[in-house]
Amino acid sequence: MKKSNQRIATFLFASALLSTAMVLGVEGSGAGAQGQFEMRVATVAPEGTPWEEQLRRFRTNVQQASGGRVRVKMYMGGSLGGEKALVRRTAQNSIQCFGGSAAALGTMVPQLNVIEAPFLFNSARQADRALDGRAKDIVTGMVARQGFQFGFWAENGFRSWFTRERPIRTPADLQGLRMRSQEAMVHMETYRALGATPVPIDVTNVLTSLQTGGVDGFDNTPLFAFATSWYQATEHLFLSRHSYQPGIIVYSKAWFDDLPDDIQEALRGIPQSEVQAGRQAVRALDPVLVRNLGRHGLDVHTPSEAELAPFREATRGVAAAVARRAGAGANDLLRALR
Repeated sequence: MKKSNQRIATFLFASALLSTAMVLGVEGSGAGAQGQFEMRVATVAPEGTPWEEQLRRFRTNVQQASGGRVRVKMYMGGSLGGEKALVRRTAQNSIQCFGGSAAALGTMVPQLNVIEAPFLFNSARQADRALDGRAKDIVTGMVARQGFQFGFWAENGFRSWFTRERPIRTPADLQGLRMRSQEAMVHMETYRALGATPVPIDVTNVLTSLQTGGVDGFDNTPLFAFATSWYQATEHLFLSRHSYQPGIIVYSKAWFDDLPDDIQEALRGIPQSEVQAGRQAVRALDPVLVRNLGRHGLDVHTPSEAELAPFREATRGVAAAVARRAGAGANDLLRALR
């Protein structure tokens, strides 16, 4: 990336930081002799991004709200493991808080996979209404039964397909491609429905796999692709916006339940107005970053509804199939989202 473009990207990211609730994780050691709680913040988000800056704001807020009794140390870029490992360690109470995608948490709470089903939402507004309504209560109960305390929703956004050599215009263009898949049932099933071969790779190893030709592409948001530099190993972007991915922050319930009430309140979540402000800040970056990706030389294609129709048809059964595999409660969540 040229230095001027780095400065542009840094400025764009910084402009969204004050209200952006982004993906994060927290690990704590419990109370010390003086009632101190150490919290280690763990995330796969890279340094030098809105995620890091938002985590610093989160750290400040928690420390202030707890009267200084909570001390926070941050670990960025997957230094404590990939998302799947962080979810498992949170369930085991060796990490006290996980922040990431709903599908990542779905490795322990499989019902959550339905949230990221292809073409489930036609707009961000639809997604907000669904997630903030009855679905939120259902998710809170689901994660509690698996040892997690729901914190709040954050934002990644609508995912699209990036490819190295072959441009995507129809489902047939995905057939035979080896596509990096998030380590989640719903994403792998989506690729299979389109004739591609999903290759599950954790976040920390994706760029190398793209650069060496181990995979032919990936799907994620323009923001995440930009922040991780994954886009640098691709040539084409098909703005399918096929899967909406919220961030979800959960705590280890065993750890959370033992905290004093005021610290629980500090960690439980942020006001709904801040959740929505964070969403809007991230969304405002999306068109800017898409233009920047084009300026970096990517072939960016925005499909019409007619072009998207075959993709919708090819993946129409994915949500129901994932719900069946996910087990009890998945259909209830899917109905609430719809």
